[in-house]
Amino acid sequence: QAELGLNEHHQNEVINYMRFARFKRGLCLKTVDSCFQDLKDSRLVEETFTVDEVIEILDGLRTVVHSEVESELINTTYTNVLLLRQLFSQAEKWYLKLQTDVSDLENRELLEQVAEFEKSEFTSSNKKPSADLIKPKLAPLNEGGSELLNKTVACLQEENEKLKMRLKTIETQATTALDEKSKLEKSLKDLQMIQGDQKTNANQDITELENKVAALKSQFEKTLNDSTANQKFLEENLVTTKHDLLKVQDQLSTAEKELEKKFQQTAAYRNMKEILTKKNEQIKDLRRKLSK
Repeated sequence: QAELGLNEHHQNEVINYMRFARFKRGLCLKTVDSCFQDLKDSRLVEETFTVDEVIEILDGLRTVVHSEVESELINTTYTNVLLLRQLFSQAEKWYLKLQTDVSDLENRELLEQVAEFEKSEFTSSNKKPSADLIKPKLAPLNEGGSELLNKTVACLQEENEKLKMRLKTIETQATTALDEKSKLEKSLKDLQMIQGDQKTNANQDITELENKVAALKSQFEKTLNDSTANQKFLEENLVTTKHDLLKVQDQLSTAEKELEKKFQQTAAYRNMKEILTKKNEQIKDLRRKLSK
């Protein structure tokens, strides 16, 4: 038996639709046959017909058959739309979005597969339709979704297990984080204690340094005061020494003047002066002679 690649339930639904389509196709063929039979009974009562009469008869038959076939094709299209509407309504009830590929409707291989399926289903010898195959309608909208519901429940359960595993992992990470936090808090306390001790030692060192600085400052001030007193004493001595120096210089100048005066009054000084005067006179005479 040819298969369409569907599960048993959906394949039975396809068979029901094919039975409905075969029934409608049979009615259409019977209507066409009846058109020809009516033509035979109503118009073909004479033994001979002219060409114009034959053309008229055929045109009338074509019009009737065309109308019947067109009506049946339109009805088939509307029927297919209603069938799709039922399927889409059921899918929307479960929040599904179905898609169709119109290009597959002209796939010769698939069409031949459907034809083989129809042939195997409806022309087998002694084949009786089951109760499911003769149902005139599709399943109600509130049925047929148990399989999808089971899959959804299974998916939710799987997701729930994943969430549980993730929660367990997060709890483990949280416990580890709390342990790390406790260790860090302990380390912080130890560090604060060490810093406190260091701060105490630092305060002691600062106090010692302050005392040393104060002592140095006091010593510097004492040295500065002593230097100021010494400087003042030296300045006073310098003024006194300067006065003495001036006095000595004055005395020396007076002594030099007196010495020079006494020297000028000596005979040697007078002789030297006379010699110098004579020498000057001689030089003058020699210059006059040289000039002449």
